[in-house]
Parts: sequence; structure tokens; C-alpha cells
Amino acid sequence: MIEKLSTFFKAETIMTDTLPFLIIGLGNPGREYTQTRHNIGFMLVDRVCGRLNARGMKMQSKAIVITAQQEGEKLILAKPQTFMNLSGQAIQGLIHFYKVPLDHVLVAHDDLDLPFCTIRMRPGGGAGGQKGVKSTIDQLGTADFARLRLGIDRPPGRMDAAAYVLQEFTPKELQADSETLDRAADAAQTWVNEGLNAAMNKFNGSPEPK
Repeated sequence: MIEKLSTFFKAETIMTDTLPFLIIGLGNPGREYTQTRHNIGFMLVDRVCGRLNARGMKMQSKAIVITAQQEGEKLILAKPQTFMNLSGQAIQGLIHFYKVPLDHVLVAHDDLDLPFCTIRMRPGGGAGGQKGVKSTIDQLGTADFARLRLGIDRPPGRMDAAAYVLQEFTPKELQADSETLDRAADAAQTWVNEGLNAAMNKFNGSPEPK
């Protein structure tokens, strides 16, 4: 299966300028999870959709999908509805359905190992304990896809990490998080038009002090 996927990805890398870009935000479906730390990937997708005035939401390959245009490029913005631990099922289905090469895929997700309000883009690597990323690596048979990591900090004291990520942001955190999402949306949109290296150089790290 992995060998077949590798062949598929190599074939689809030809003439990538005619193919869409896929931005996936990781999270959990359901209103009870809307404002939780684990759903910051969903929040990022919503922010980009709002900026691009994206319309026409539909279900495809176990995900909510909205398409948009940005400076002549087609964007597919997706929020898997499989719950976090099975995110890879939706992502694999979307990649195949829309024929997206791996260098046109960006996965946005929460990251416990980054300080709050920090964003970091990277070209690949391990899951780092993020189960949605692990599911994606397992389903695709490769870790070679771009990530947009959104820092949520470590849980305080001895709080269990699983409980922490399912907590809602406080009102104060949501205000700071909104500014972070603006920077993350800038990074994702830069990735589409200028490439990953340009986005990493411009946006990796903590925000500039005001």
C-alpha cells in the first residue's frame, strides 16, 4: 500500500502548478470542542476562509471542505470530521480525491511543545506526540508533508495533557490567540504563493514585541 502511495505522489508531482493546494486544520467535530486548545487547527482554517470569503461548504472524504481562490491558485480548506486520532483517514481521502501532490499539502495543528502564541512551519518530521499527525503519517506512509504548528504550551502543574488540550481557551487566551491566528493565516497564505522556505523565514517563532 505504501509503495502504491509513493508512486501516486511521484506521478502527481508533475505539473504541480496546475494542481490545488490543500490546507487541513486538525481538531474534533462537535460544538463542545469549538473553543478548545485541540481545535486551533480548525480555527486557522476558519480564519483563512473568512479572509478569502470562501463559500460552498460540503462534506468530502470524511471532512468539511471549502474551496477558494488566492491570486490565481485554487485552495482546498478542510476540517476532518473523524475526530483527532483518525485524522489521517480524511486527509488520505482528500489527497486522492483532489489529486494533490504532497508538496501542496499543509497540516495545521496544536503543539504542546511550543509556547503559547508561537507558530512554526516545518517541512516534515515526526508526530511529536500529536495523534492527528501520527494518524496522517500512518495513513500516508510518509512524514514528508508541511506542518503549521500552533503553540498552546504545556499543561500547568501535573495536569494530564489529554485533559488540557480539551479545555476551552480562557477569554484572555482567546484574544491573544486571535492575533496568533492572523499570523498563522499570513504564514499559510504565504506558503501558497511563495513556498515553504519563504513562509518559514517570515513567520517562524514568537511574535515581535509591541
